[in-house]
Amino acid sequence: MRVFSLINRVIHDHSTPYKLLSLFCVSGGASLVAFSESQTESERHSVELSQKKSKKKVVVLGTGWAGTSFIKDLDISSYDVQVVSPCNYFAFTPLLPSVTCGTVEARSIVEPIRKMIKKKSGEINFWEADCLKIDAANKRVFCRSNLDANAVGSNEFSLEYDYLVIAVGAQVNTFNTPGVLEYCHFLKEVEDAQRIRRTVIDCFEKAVLPGLSEAERQTNLHFIIVGGGPTGVEFAAELHDFVQEDLVKLYPSVKDLVKITVIQSGDHILNTFDERISSFAEQKFQRDGIEVLTGSRVVNVSDKFINMKMKSTGDVFSVPHGMVLWSTGVGSRPVVKDFMEQIGQGNRHVLATDEWLRVKGCQDVYALGDCATIDQRKIMEDILTIFKAADKDNSGTLTMDEFEDVIEDILVRYPQVEHYLTSKHLPDVTYLLKDAQGNEREEVNYEEFKSAICRVDSQTKCLPATAQVAAQQGAYLSRCFNIREQSETNPEGPRIFGGSARHQFRPFRYKHLGQFAPLGGDQAAAELPGDWVSMGHSTQWLWYSVYASKQVSWRTRFLVVSDWGRRYIFGRDSSRI
Repeated sequence: MRVFSLINRVIHDHSTPYKLLSLFCVSGGASLVAFSESQTESERHSVELSQKKSKKKVVVLGTGWAGTSFIKDLDISSYDVQVVSPCNYFAFTPLLPSVTCGTVEARSIVEPIRKMIKKKSGEINFWEADCLKIDAANKRVFCRSNLDANAVGSNEFSLEYDYLVIAVGAQVNTFNTPGVLEYCHFLKEVEDAQRIRRTVIDCFEKAVLPGLSEAERQTNLHFIIVGGGPTGVEFAAELHDFVQEDLVKLYPSVKDLVKITVIQSGDHILNTFDERISSFAEQKFQRDGIEVLTGSRVVNVSDKFINMKMKSTGDVFSVPHGMVLWSTGVGSRPVVKDFMEQIGQGNRHVLATDEWLRVKGCQDVYALGDCATIDQRKIMEDILTIFKAADKDNSGTLTMDEFEDVIEDILVRYPQVEHYLTSKHLPDVTYLLKDAQGNEREEVNYEEFKSAICRVDSQTKCLPATAQVAAQQGAYLSRCFNIREQSETNPEGPRIFGGSARHQFRPFRYKHLGQFAPLGGDQAAAELPGDWVSMGHSTQWLWYSVYASKQVSWRTRFLVVSDWGRRYIFGRDSSRI
């Protein structure tokens, strides 16, 4: 009975050829059933392969804010996704200054990338490797593993793509200053923060060795930060707290010899923030004994001295140092520079994209985050086309009704219009068309229209190279990929002036959610939307809550909060590990 039951299941569950085979070879019994099942498994596997082949191949370079945000929100049911990065983790980079001094441990701010992609309902392949070259003509990227060279097998491989997402971030910009690469620390990666932490401890250990003069001890304990931006200022504040709250208790003999100096080429530190925050930070640093040298430019760096030039007088002078942190902006990575040469952007400093994050001069390639900038189209380049599109009756003049028909598309396509209205405190676009006395006009001709709009492009802005921008770009692009099919028949973007069609997607629009500047001593400054500025102890607690909520997993959230609590109870760890 058992045999006939199995045969009956085979007959009803499998295709005709297998039914015939089952009836013909009834004596095969269990072995027959195994054969039938193996055939169906093979068939199922071939179906899966054909489905995978039909999927578009998406290669993502990088696992930073932009790349991770893109992967996290992407619907991978329609795409075969492969991720390439030299780091097999995502790092919460805004907390890197805290890692340099042990306020937060390095492993508390990283999340394994394989753990993140495992949560997706589908398969995403990850390869730990560096991208060496992008071959845009043949839609292929060439990579090399950064793993141990003694391992078996080749370290080099290549991947084909239908769509390429470049999110490799940027490297520190040294401005070709001699000695920077050899003698300065940077703060872009987790490894950089760990290296700085060890160096700080080394400087103190070296300073307390017997036989050193006081001048030598002072030199070892002089910490210089080049760059008065958010990263440099936050590191200076963290270092000051580390020294005053922990290290002076462990190294009491040199507590009066420690000096922290911030060098800024501009007139103020935190010059991208509100003036009130910049002034508050300078006053706070002055009270804490942190020296701020503004209007100074670094000429070169050696192992013991840093040479600077004062902009106001032109005087060049040398300052001895124990450690130098270089934090003066970012530049393109070699693979991006090579790619820019291929596509005719070799004369630019950073990779240019359009408002949809598509790389200019290259099909099916997108660039996000610090490695790229949006080349916003100016409205004056299309002013005649816009006028003709709005002038439906071809009268040579625009009425207010005709202009209002294209206002929404203008605001979506050219964000600088909205920025201009905000800067001038104008309620809507129609106010631009008023005459010199502020009176409304029934209609305007082309020259009047052009004169009214010409000042708008002055508000075209480049987005800052921040985690906030990169994360929003990744989320935006993943949404575009997710709705690609339906948007082909039902485009959601603004109208294409000069034609009847519309753009497939709405262009990327950055929404500024504010920015923080921790200043040490449990004080911080915040610049939030609506021109709201907050400074002091309460702002530090707001910083804690926001940064805890922005962690990518409950694991890292728990670890970071635990580290903050541990620091309050036990202090920072000064072990050199």
